[in-house]
Amino acid sequence: MEKEDIVKHWIKSSDSDFQVMESLFENEHYVWALFLGHLVVEKLLKAYHLRNVDADYPRIHNLLEIAHKASLELSDEQKLVMSELSTFNLRARYPDYKNRFQKKANRQYTEMQLNKIREIRKWLQEKINS
Repeated sequence: MEKEDIVKHWIKSSDSDFQVMESLFENEHYVWALFLGHLVVEKLLKAYHLRNVDADYPRIHNLLEIAHKASLELSDEQKLVMSELSTFNLRARYPDYKNRFQKKANRQYTEMQLNKIREIRKWLQEKINS
C-alpha cells in the first residue's frame, strides 16, 4: 500500500468513527462516544504525521505525543484538550476507570467534549489538506 493510500485510509476511518461517535452520543452512550472521539482525533493525527513527517507513524495513543512527533504546533488550549481527550482512551477500556468515568460523562460533559473534538477535527482536516 502506498503512503497516500494509507493517509486516505486513516482519514476515511476517522470519518467513519466520527459518524459512529455522533450516533453514540444521540443514543446516550456517552462513554463510548468519547472513546470514539479520541480515535477520530488520533487517526487524523496519524494521517497528518504520515503525509508531512514520516511513513512510520507512531503506534501510540497519547494524542499530545503523536502531535509532538508530527511536529504540529499546538496552542495551549489545544494541548489541554488533547491531554483530556487522551484520557478517554483509558477510561472507556478499563472497568476501574470506566465506572468512575460513567458518573462524569453525562450529556452536558460529553457534549462539551464532543464540541472540542469537532473543533480539533476541523483544524486537523485543514492541516492535512494544506
